[in-house]
Order: sequence, then C-alpha cells, then structure tokens
Amino acid sequence: MTSICANIAQSKTFQRLILVTILIAGITVGIQTYKDFANRYESILTALDTLVLIIFTLEVLIKITAEGKHPQRYFNNAWNIFDFIIVVACLLGPILPIDSSFLPVLRLIRILRVLRLVTAIPKLQILVSCLIKSLPSMFYVSVLLALLFYVYGTMGVFLYGENDPIHFRNLQISVLSLFRIVTLEDWTDVMYINMYGSENYGYSERDLIKWNPNSSDSPVGGAFFFVSFVLIGTMIVLNLVIGVIMNSMDESNAEMSIQSEIIRRKENPEPIRDGMDDLHKRLEEISGEMQVIKKMLEEKKTKA
Repeated sequence: MTSICANIAQSKTFQRLILVTILIAGITVGIQTYKDFANRYESILTALDTLVLIIFTLEVLIKITAEGKHPQRYFNNAWNIFDFIIVVACLLGPILPIDSSFLPVLRLIRILRVLRLVTAIPKLQILVSCLIKSLPSMFYVSVLLALLFYVYGTMGVFLYGENDPIHFRNLQISVLSLFRIVTLEDWTDVMYINMYGSENYGYSERDLIKWNPNSSDSPVGGAFFFVSFVLIGTMIVLNLVIGVIMNSMDESNAEMSIQSEIIRRKENPEPIRDGMDDLHKRLEEISGEMQVIKKMLEEKKTKA
C-alpha cells in the first residue's frame, strides 16, 4: 500500500490532476462573487466545491500513507503543512456550528485553496522561499526606511505644516503624504504647493476656507526637500529592497539546483561525471580560499 501511494504521489498524472483541481477551485470561488449567476447554478458550484475538497483530502491521505511507518515525515515539509491546514479548515467549516456572521471566513478559507498553486509549481515555491528568506534583511531595510520617513516627516511638519495642513498638519499625516510621494503618485503636486504657496497652487477656495492655511512659498527649500526625499527614498532605499530580494533569489536557486542534482544522482547516477563535478566545485572553493589568504598576506606585508 505504501509503495502504491508513493508511486501515485510522485506520478506526473497525479500532479497534473492536483494542478487542474486547484485551478477549478480558483474559478469556482471567482464565479461565486457573481451572486445572481452563483444562485442560479448553486447546485453545480456546490458539487464542484465538494469534488475539489474530496480530491484535496485524498491527496493528503495518499501523501501521508506514502510515508509508510513514519507518517510524521509528511509534516517535515512546510508546504505539506500549509496544504494540510487548508484541507482541515475546509473540512471543519461545514461541521462547526457557526452562524451567518462567519460565512465570510469560510469564503476566505476557500480562496486560500488557490494559494495551493504555490505548492504545485516548483518555480513559485522558489519565489515564496526567496521572499521568506529575505525577511531578516528586509527588516533592517525597513528600519532604515522608517528612520527616513520619521526624519523627513518631522521636518515636513515643522517646515510646511502651516502652509500645507492637508499634507503636513501632523506627524502621521506627514508620513502618509511621504508614502504617497515615495510611490511617485502625483508627488509633484505636493511639491508645488509648498514651492509656490497654498494660495497660489493646489488649494481651492473651499480648501482655503476649511483649512485656513498660512500661505508661504519656498521655491528652493521646497524643491530640495522633495527631490532629495524622492532620490533617497525611491531611488536608493527601495532599490535596496530589490537587491535583498535578488540576493535571496540567487540563494534559493542555488538550493533548488542542489536538490535537483541530488535527485538526478539518485535516479541516474554517473560516477565519472559526478566525480568531475565535485572536483570542479572543490577546486573553485580552494581558489576562493587562496584569494582570501593572498589578500591577508598582502595586508600583513603592507602593515610591516
């Protein structure tokens, strides 16, 4: 039984079936957003929903059975845990005695089944793994970005709070306006208001009556403030985020290549080629170590 389930779980046909089932689940949830159409074909949609849940449940049971005497190994894979949680949540939904206020929660659980595409497509797994691995580095980039927003937000309140209360009347509104600016969403309008004064640009008569700003222009200071923030926030800090993600992507691709190589060697071993491959990699490692030693010797010679 274990070998049969293992063969089924690893077969391409079974994997394609799961992929098609995920697509059907996503389409079904999308159709249910059209209430009139969904009510008209409620029985068909319910049948499809039940069929999807049965297939997902069978998939989990097959994969657990494939582990034989060690079913707990199924949970060693984070993607399997994700699949298991979604299936259990969908199974418990109709059983639990809940009222209509929890129906949106059940619908959200059904939507989560679409995310199973990540577990079905290896390339998507690489992308998600890359994003997860980049979180620690992203934290420090986020701290840097938060400091930038705080400094410029405070400066914005002090410099332009009276002239432009819509965008800079307090710290939280100032930071929100800076977020708009860093996304380059009509940021020049905010800059021109503070360059030319609220009475001359941007504020309507109604705005002037409502906010009663103390209009003042700052052509040079306003231009420098906003252009410098866009250059630092958008062109530098946000590119750091891209750099962190790209670095994590390289690491994820390297890990995936190693896993693919391990699988290939198990299924189709080639001792000579594999030995040459290992020797080449070892020579590259030795070359890198030699470069480090050479650099250390040069530094030592310079100090002497």
